[in-house]
Amino acid sequence: MKSSSVLSSSGSTLAADPGRQAFLLLRTVFTVAPIVFGLDKFTNLLADWTVYLAPVATSVVPLPAQTIMYIVGAVEIIAGIAVAVRPRFGSMLVAVWLLGIIINLLLLGSFFDIALRDFGLLVGALALNRLSPLNSRRQR
Repeated sequence: MKSSSVLSSSGSTLAADPGRQAFLLLRTVFTVAPIVFGLDKFTNLLADWTVYLAPVATSVVPLPAQTIMYIVGAVEIIAGIAVAVRPRFGSMLVAVWLLGIIINLLLLGSFFDIALRDFGLLVGALALNRLSPLNSRRQR
């Protein structure tokens, strides 16, 4: 029995192209995760996001912490959509955003485990950026 496989536009199978698989996996994760976490900034179902905001942020931006989280959520949703539509640009947007989150957590002086995790995600976003030129619509 022949196994079914997906053909890419170049005629090769997706199963035979690990680079394409890595690109699709990273693009999917960096599309879905920012959108889900961005939406949660409006509902706080997964976490009370305001506890992750360094007090210096509210002193620099004179808004309540939850209002800042609404802005953060909107940016995260936009970043996720950017990864879906323009992965090369969107991946850099996500990487810079993650760097900002890491800096915020270090300024907060706690949640170092989350900062380390976000560093790993930042590296993943940079990997997506490196894979993106190989998979852009212009080269298909």
